[in-house]
Amino acid sequence: MLYRVPLIFTPQPEGGYTVTSPLLPELITEGDTLEEANANVADALAAVAELYAEFGKAWPAGLRLLPTGEVICSESLVGCP
Repeated sequence: MLYRVPLIFTPQPEGGYTVTSPLLPELITEGDTLEEANANVADALAAVAELYAEFGKAWPAGLRLLPTGEVICSESLVGCP
């Protein structure tokens, strides 16, 4: 399933990035690079979904499933030398 999830990538002083979401405070992951941190988001979101299901918690109103065929607009993090 596709959801719209706002993500914040915070650089860490020791290197790497921590990823959080203002809509899903339980979502937190990290990675040594932007690419790795972004790749870890799917696992973190799956863990949050499991947690919400276990406790019968509803998804936040601002987080919605994208209908099939909807145009997706995304900002991407791209490293460039």
